[in-house]
Amino acid sequence: MDERIIQKYREDEEVMIRLFVQWCCNRDVDPAALYAAAYPTQPENPLLMAVIEGEDEQLAIDTDTLLEVLQLFGNDDLAFTVAEADSRTPKKRGQ
Repeated sequence: MDERIIQKYREDEEVMIRLFVQWCCNRDVDPAALYAAAYPTQPENPLLMAVIEGEDEQLAIDTDTLLEVLQLFGNDDLAFTVAEADSRTPKKRGQ
């Protein structure tokens, strides 16, 4: 049972990261740089880097949706940084 919960959390975390990376790509924002701005003392996130390298989807990600997902996972610092970036970056691809 505990193993299932951990696996589900990991899968959900990957979805959250994919949404974040796609949101950044839709706005020509470097996801690694934005993540580092939110968490300057953390080392490079390997899952984030893997998603960035493999990203090829073209999904429109609404800022409000991304903020809700980030906050759901307790990533309040990243949500704040995303909100700031959103206020100063032009939207494209159906945003």
